[in-house]
Amino acid sequence: MRDIGSKPVSARRPRLVVASNRGPYIFKETPEGLTRVKPVSGLVSAVEPLLEANGGVWIGWAGRGPEEAADREDAKHVIPLGDRQYIFREAFLTEDDIQSYYHGFANRMLWPLCLYFNEKCRFEKENWESYVRVNEKIARSAVEEAGERDLIWVHDYHLALVPELVRRELPGSRIAFFWHIPFPSPDIFRILPTAESVLKGILGSDLVGFHIQTYVRNFLSSIETILATPVNIDEGAIWWQGRKVMVKASPIGIDFQAFNRTARRKDTIARAHEIRRNALSGTGTGKIILGADRLDYTKGILERLLAIERFFEKYPEFQGKVIFIQIAVPSRAEVGDYQEMRRQIEEAVGRINGRFTREGRIPVHYLYRSLSRRELVAHYLAADVALITPLRDGLNLVAKEFVASRIDSDGVLILSELAGASEQLSEALIVNPYDLDEISDTIRRALEMPEEERRQRMEALRKNVEAFDLSWWLEDFISPLMRPDGVSGKTDPRGPRGVAHDAQ
Repeated sequence: MRDIGSKPVSARRPRLVVASNRGPYIFKETPEGLTRVKPVSGLVSAVEPLLEANGGVWIGWAGRGPEEAADREDAKHVIPLGDRQYIFREAFLTEDDIQSYYHGFANRMLWPLCLYFNEKCRFEKENWESYVRVNEKIARSAVEEAGERDLIWVHDYHLALVPELVRRELPGSRIAFFWHIPFPSPDIFRILPTAESVLKGILGSDLVGFHIQTYVRNFLSSIETILATPVNIDEGAIWWQGRKVMVKASPIGIDFQAFNRTARRKDTIARAHEIRRNALSGTGTGKIILGADRLDYTKGILERLLAIERFFEKYPEFQGKVIFIQIAVPSRAEVGDYQEMRRQIEEAVGRINGRFTREGRIPVHYLYRSLSRRELVAHYLAADVALITPLRDGLNLVAKEFVASRIDSDGVLILSELAGASEQLSEALIVNPYDLDEISDTIRRALEMPEEERRQRMEALRKNVEAFDLSWWLEDFISPLMRPDGVSGKTDPRGPRGVAHDAQ
């Protein structure tokens, strides 16, 4: 890995320039030198192969500030992958950037707003100004890297201003933008004091993508309502400053084959059997329910625990026979609200275990840590039921990972109706994450579901997740823009669900 200089634009063949908050690697300074770690990221898994195949540049933060890198604004690294390479242009963020742009505006204003947690929103002018500065920094890097035939692909709510900033400098460029979290209704989005600026920033794109059609409609309605700009909802089109901006739904998939392969490994299967033996006190009899989430208030972990408590209250015959395993991946541990949420979750775990432990069987196993892919897949295989009930979620890839890991075509998926994936994974048992009685009743239904129905549902889910994987997402959303004509195709307005049903 080495620093490199810029290559003359005229000498480049068309390529992809990707911009995201975090880059494909995390860099750390050690006594032995600079080390790099690839984060577990669906975005990296999706986009890196495209950069490998076509060449290009990825712009993003690698966890370092300028004080750790000789006060430079950014640095370039060749990422060697056999005879295929791309450039990672590392953007350095100061501690103030991290606190104000990232923790402040992005995660204390945009994140709760878009997930309908308005009471958690905190708008500070200083945070907005920091957000603008970081977006300007990333946009400058994109402008310096992009040739006139290159495609610039910007990702997520952290960088919503970048498309317009790039468009000012490169008016003829091709720009795509993908918003990975829910987009709320205009009545909610207009709470944001800088809503107009954010929307105008996104409209610097040629193509704007969301996971599901609901978010597309909300975005178009916001453009129409807040910017007073006509939109064509049927076509998914906006005329803005003499350009036609297309908007489409394209739910990101997972690397189905990677999870499928991991689930078929002998050591993974052996570990799944071990998890069942340990959870079920060595007898192997009983049922396991699994939850797996990042520790975040939007994931509904506390509400899920309350539903488990209600389940044991309503159906005492399952006490001592059903174990709930909750994996909580640490997140934003330094933030006070998250520390309080963790305390409440751990209190609930203790209370439920105190009330419902029977014959030495503890009903709730709480794992507060990150797991490797193999360990996670082993838990997916060990479970009889996956209970995925976020209070709001842009899509939810855990549900898809569970399905991809079920090589036995067994198991039941219970999924929140407020997760974007519920519009695609219709063979799951869909619940309201706030309705404790509905969830507890659905848990009983899942545990008592006949084997034939379980298999029919899981086989249909697996066909869906396999068909609409990462490769499909890239082909559906970004590949059309990489063609010479640069025209984006349209998807079935029902999204992948309609196609999946036809394939059953």
